[in-house]
Order: sequence, then C-alpha cells, then structure tokens
Amino acid sequence: MTEENKKSGSINSNSTTENMPKKKPAEQSNKTVIKSADEKTQPPRKKYYKRPKRNYYNKNRGSLKKFSFKKVSVLIPLFNEEESLRPLYAEIKDALKKISIDYEILFFDDGSTDTSLEIIKELAKKDPKIKFISFRKNYGKSAALQLGFKAVTGDAVITMDADLQDDPAEIPNLLAKLDEGYDLVSGWKKVRHDPFIKKHSSKFFNYMTRLSSGIKIHDFNCGLKGYRSETVKNVELYGELHRYIPVLAGWKGFKVTEVVVRHHPRKYGVTKFGISRFFKGFIDLVSLSFTLRYIRRPMHLFGFMGATAFFIGFIISAYLSYDWFVYKTPLSNRPLLALGMLLIVVGVQFFSVGLLGEFMAHNNHDDDEYSIKDKK
Repeated sequence: MTEENKKSGSINSNSTTENMPKKKPAEQSNKTVIKSADEKTQPPRKKYYKRPKRNYYNKNRGSLKKFSFKKVSVLIPLFNEEESLRPLYAEIKDALKKISIDYEILFFDDGSTDTSLEIIKELAKKDPKIKFISFRKNYGKSAALQLGFKAVTGDAVITMDADLQDDPAEIPNLLAKLDEGYDLVSGWKKVRHDPFIKKHSSKFFNYMTRLSSGIKIHDFNCGLKGYRSETVKNVELYGELHRYIPVLAGWKGFKVTEVVVRHHPRKYGVTKFGISRFFKGFIDLVSLSFTLRYIRRPMHLFGFMGATAFFIGFIISAYLSYDWFVYKTPLSNRPLLALGMLLIVVGVQFFSVGLLGEFMAHNNHDDDEYSIKDKK
C-alpha cells in the first residue's frame, strides 16, 4: 500500500469516527435515572435472624412464675372493714393475675355491724371466684380462721387482714417460699407502721413467744401467711390461738419459716388492738405451752414439780432433824420447819395429780391426734 493510500485511509477512518453520532449526555442521564428507578422498585432482601427469647419473670416480684400448686385460696377474716374491701379486692386481683394458678377468694365476716357483708355480696355477684361466710355475731379471729381453713379448697392457702396494711403483692413471694419445701411461711413486718404501744408490745410478745416456744421467727402474729393445705387441716384454733399458728404448726412437726413483707399504714377504720388482748394472748401462751407439750405426758410436768418440791422439803426437814438431834436446838420457833413440811405436802400432791393425769391420758389415747406426713 502506497503512502497516499495510507493517508487517505487514515483520513477516511478519522472522518468516519467524526461522522458517527455522539451520545448525548441527556440520554445517558435518562438511562441512569431509569436504572435507578428500577432499582428502587425492587423489593429489599429479607434478613432472617433468630429473635432472642424474652425473660418475663421478674425475680423481685415473682410475676408470671409457675408454681407447683394447682389452686391457691386467699382467706380474709374481717370485722367492720367496709371502706377497705373494694380496694383490697382490686389489689388481690392484680396480684393473682401475675401467677398462673387457679384461685379462690374467701371473705369470712366475723359478725360485722356495718355494710361489709353487703359489699362482699356485691363483689361475689360480679366475680364467681369469690366466696364468703358470715357469723351472726363476733366470735373472734381464731374462730373465723378455724372454719375458714375447713372451707378452703386450694392446696395452698394465703391469709391476710382486710385493713389494707398487708400487701397482696407479697402473695407470689409467699408461694415461692412454700415451693422451697416449707409448710408454713409467716410474714415478717420488719418495718411496721403501727402506734407506739402496739409496735413495742408486739416486739415484747414476739420475744417471749420465741423464747418459750423455740420457733425462731420474728413476727408470730402477722396476718399475712402462706400455708400448705395439710398444715391448715392439722391446726386447731380457739380462744386467741391464731397468734400462735406458727407455734402450733412447728410443734406438730411442720417446717416453719418467714419472709420479710411490706407493711402499710392503716387508711380506713380503727385498729382492733386493745391492751386486754395482750394479756389474753400471754395467758394463752402459758396454757398452750403446758397443754401441747404435756397433754399426753402429764407426769413429766406434775411429777417433776412434785419431785422437786418433795426433795427440797426433805432436805430442809433432814437439816432441822440433824440440828435438833446433835445440837438440841428447839424447833418450836423455826419457820423453816413449816416451809419444809409444806414443800413435802405440796410435792406429794403434785405427784398424785400427775399420776391421775397419766391414767386419764392412757385411757383416752386416740391415734387420730397424731399428724401423719405420708401413708400407703
């Protein structure tokens, strides 16, 4: 190929490239816009991930926890508490919604003279889980609890007062403690909102009860307690013995413990506490200690007392006899002689009473009075 042809070929190639239509920038931009619009219309890719499990259980409040009990019975003895019944019912309902157990609420009216019974009937019409029993007159808290224990149907029982000082939000905590294997869980009002006299007399009462019974809890008379059903079926109450339910249960072999519970100031009504109830409770404690410990072995009590008195009287008489024989000391003006003779006579009487009691206990022996834990 000649140089001229090369030149002409290069010229033609340049001319063809120059004559080719160039892409307009507007067209390029349009295509770019269309492409981006198509990308926007495409659905985004789904991201598959494992959702973390939620922990609904709050350890502090015990909400939504499943317990081993099938049904819980809430027993509320009351006397003239018309103003507190509706808010108390609302708080109990809120507390029971947080546990997955069937329940019943039993109001026991201890002969109220206000409109408490009418309010309970009104609540029972709206809620079929509410039951009630009413006395014709006031028989006392022990009688109400005794019949209430027979009427409940749950395998766990919660008792509380109706004055709103006991907090229903503590119900899950009591059930959780029962689930640890205890038979009775008593509330401990560590921070009390009571008048000065009631607060300090209760401390003295609890100290004396703990000392004489051997049950190591701080608050025996707290109305907020949790029980297993077999515990309440084996406890017999009368007089003022509702104060000593932990003592009765402990002496029958049931496992007793306590948990700290919240205590609120009284909002409505007046306290039913009187100074006479303190003395009655103390007398009941003395009689309870004697009857429960020595009802089947009276000779252990009266025999010991009689033998002790007889032994002291014998030592005194022996000393006076030695003094009279050896030193010829006259006994006509010795008061110690009268004391020695009195102790010997009293000792013989106590010993005789113990023997009679032992005969009666032997003849009236009944196997049903023993608490049986298991049987096949």
